Amino acid sequence: MARRIRKTAWSPSLQSVLKTMTRTAMRAGTKAITKSLRTAPLAGKRMPVKKAIAPSANWLTGIAIGAAGPRRYRLYKPSGVRRNERLPLLVMLHGCAQDAEALAASSRMNTVADRERFFVLYPEQDRLSNVQGCWNWYDTRTGRAQAEANSISAAIEQVCLSQAVDRSRVALAGISAGAGMAVLLATQHPERFRAIAMHSGIAPGVAHSSASAIKAMFGHGVTTSPLPPVAPDVRLPTLLVIHGAADHVVAPRNGAEAAMRWGERVGAKASKPRRVQRGSRYAATITDYRKGGRLIATLCAVDRLGHAWSGGAAGHSYSDPKGPDASRMIWSFVARQFARAAD
Repeated sequence: MARRIRKTAWSPSLQSVLKTMTRTAMRAGTKAITKSLRTAPLAGKRMPVKKAIAPSANWLTGIAIGAAGPRRYRLYKPSGVRRNERLPLLVMLHGCAQDAEALAASSRMNTVADRERFFVLYPEQDRLSNVQGCWNWYDTRTGRAQAEANSISAAIEQVCLSQAVDRSRVALAGISAGAGMAVLLATQHPERFRAIAMHSGIAPGVAHSSASAIKAMFGHGVTTSPLPPVAPDVRLPTLLVIHGAADHVVAPRNGAEAAMRWGERVGAKASKPRRVQRGSRYAATITDYRKGGRLIATLCAVDRLGHAWSGGAAGHSYSDPKGPDASRMIWSFVARQFARAAD
């Protein structure tokens, strides 16, 4: 286990520069990130008052304890789950300045879960570990990121034991910092997940400290480390990347790099990009990465979308209703991977 890490206050955004950086670099990094967050294109200029989701038999709260300590989670379960029924599980990881309720409200994934019948697990970051609620996905050198991933794994295991979850149909999705944590978790334990969805995140293996994470956010070149090899008996989870072409918080090149690096793990090649547009929604460019006919990764680059959940509910921060519906897109993608694994 990594050495014990002293908890400290973290600055807004992708958070604080570790004390190995100079005071000058810390001030410069914080100023740049704060400016980017202020100019990020959201669905509306006003920050709406958060409305709590009413407690119900479908919306449960729990606590799981892992290497990073206790983490609260929310679980949404569709109505009428039968005793002999086993349903898929989608794990949703929120971004900075969000929590489980905020992500559930903006993404409206629970509505999809009701219609398609699957569980949705929303682990929450502890504010003592990060005052902005960001997952410390990048802090792999100190072991903080791995510890938080372990705590998320503990929440997944707890839900699998307490609910009617089909362990063979578990997938991950996350936005921003949550996307970074999702792909880290899948990189560590590829055998546990069938699919991953990264929305507005940074490629795996790109950042190992707050300094390199800040560089990656702005699209500056950083030294990448090779991803661990995939064991011959392990099927690499299929990756969906959704990224806005107008994202000023996490540069769009991060989405392209995430899909490319995931495909490189097994020698997948990019197909010819294709354009898709439905109605008045933003258009998107889709690029698939395949190996021997098998889909390894898909990149969906959305025109005019900023740092926001594509097709999200109106009136919520980090949510843009004008984009293609990311929640429906994610579930459709995940369901296809579940079906292919069963063949």
